[in-house]
Amino acid sequence: MENADAAENEGRVAPAVAALEAVVDPVVAVVDGTITYANDAARTALDLPSTEGEREAGEWDAASALESWPRLEAAVDETTVGTVRRVPLEDEPYDARVHRDADVATITFDRDREDAATGGSEGETDGTALGERDRTVKDRAINEAPVGITISDPDREDNPLVYVNDAYQEITGYGYDEVVGRNCRFLQGEDSQEVAVAEMAAAIDEERPVTVELKNYRRDGTEFWNEVTIAPVRDEDGTVTNYVGFQNDVTARKEAELALERRTEELDDLLERVEGLIQDVTDVVAGSTDRSELEAAVCERIAAEAGYDGAWIGERNPATGSIDVRASAGARDDLDGPPSDADHPAAAALEERAATTNAHEGRTRAAFPLSYNGIEYGVLTVRTDPDREIDERERVILSALARAVASGVNARETSRVLETDAVVAVELTLTDRSVAPVALTAAADCRLEYRRSVHRTDDETASLCTVTGPEATASDLVAAADAADLDCRVVLEREGECLVELAGGDDLVGWLSERGVRLQSIESEDGRARVTLEIPRSANVRSIVEALEDRYRGTDVISFQQREREGETRQEFAARLERDLTERQFAALQRAYLSGYFEWPRPTTGEDLAQSMGVSRPTFHEHLRTAEAKLCRAFFGDTESSG
Repeated sequence: MENADAAENEGRVAPAVAALEAVVDPVVAVVDGTITYANDAARTALDLPSTEGEREAGEWDAASALESWPRLEAAVDETTVGTVRRVPLEDEPYDARVHRDADVATITFDRDREDAATGGSEGETDGTALGERDRTVKDRAINEAPVGITISDPDREDNPLVYVNDAYQEITGYGYDEVVGRNCRFLQGEDSQEVAVAEMAAAIDEERPVTVELKNYRRDGTEFWNEVTIAPVRDEDGTVTNYVGFQNDVTARKEAELALERRTEELDDLLERVEGLIQDVTDVVAGSTDRSELEAAVCERIAAEAGYDGAWIGERNPATGSIDVRASAGARDDLDGPPSDADHPAAAALEERAATTNAHEGRTRAAFPLSYNGIEYGVLTVRTDPDREIDERERVILSALARAVASGVNARETSRVLETDAVVAVELTLTDRSVAPVALTAAADCRLEYRRSVHRTDDETASLCTVTGPEATASDLVAAADAADLDCRVVLEREGECLVELAGGDDLVGWLSERGVRLQSIESEDGRARVTLEIPRSANVRSIVEALEDRYRGTDVISFQQREREGETRQEFAARLERDLTERQFAALQRAYLSGYFEWPRPTTGEDLAQSMGVSRPTFHEHLRTAEAKLCRAFFGDTESSG
């Protein structure tokens, strides 16, 4: 233990000495028979003399001050350096513990005689075995603790600090002499939290412990977040004699928490801001009647949203390669004309098929490709307010909006297939054996003609096809289909011809239908299929054909031809069918339908209907079956007819 002279007691108090002043057990330090230090409890309990010379020197003669000194002196001599010896003092109200250091012996007087509780007895032992640490170990533990430790004295004016450990000095940058004697508030500054400061003050007034986090300032002025715990230290009477404080630099953790709070607030703000945008764009997609209306409404809604000052939708011009603007709203200072620069985000988004952003005159421009099922429908571009960036979360949201817009455009274009007569007829060949007709005709010597798609009970879609040729027998076709990993079900077998349901492989028909393309025919032979398509003239024909070429290898375009779709109205269809039916056939079909003959259970019989027509039952059924056959041929597109 370090020597403590009078100058240190009256002036600069050493850290360990200051800590011992708060200890309620008497503690003295003895060197060569002289007491060089006695804490307040020792001076009071041992009634140490305080002559003018002794007080000035801060030393006492051990033999004069301690009646038990001969017993203690013998114990000091017998104690090995670095160990602790418990010494019972039968004639004194205390027992003693002697810690022997190289130069000084520290004696602590235990007023409660805890020998029985600790199991101690006279003799050498270490502090752990005694159940207590010696005072030097306590001093070292306090001073080397990884957190800042302070002790203040509330009996002095303004409750100043009387002790700080090394960690406190390292955390704050202040030296010992700069701290002791001052109230701990000197670490506070303009950004220190008033609530936390008030909470500490209230806890001290109420003599209770408290833990707060507040911003403090080091000696060099840098900020740090300090987790401060203050607790009162009481004597045996319950009177608060000191306050002990613990300071922990939690800057890294606090900054992480604050950053998380900021990100959460930003995300909440973003979600709140775009929630209405998402709902409104979804409503536009669902409610618009045509593509132009949809695109204009989307641009207007985005441009009206806080944070954006403009939005536009463009489409690649197949002739020039530039982007033609189809709809726009808000400011478009960046677009005096169609964006043709490859560095423009709109051009880059179409080229890379991914969201692209860049900075332009202090604003952020972001472009999102409008693509659905591999078909390009253009690009959506937005521009932000000045000095505002688009982060990854916002990119994800706008990308989702772009996909919703592309889905809506696809739905409008698909519906135009059924409504428009202005189409582009495209003929092409393909040899990709992922397409079932190609695979089957490559495996069998036959010719296949697609008739239509049919849905099976398991929700699978199959193609109904007519197969002719040398190997157009049920057994040959099933064997060839098995070899090609296809499902071939024979519906009807005739000489040299079979009607089959063909499933498996890639669903070319479904893929085309999802993109608003009507399949007119597939004729396949020798592993090569000739396909005829009808695409609405208003659709992006080039994009659809490119998607076909990308998806199916061996695709060659034979011809493009603009034409009006051949077809007839419902009235024309009905008139043609009526002309094709004989009077008796029409009457049988009409009476059967109106009388509920096709319902189940039937409210009438064929016999009843035959009598109503004045014919025999077999004659009625012959007329009815012939009429049904003509109706089916007309509906399913078969040009054959019979009387």
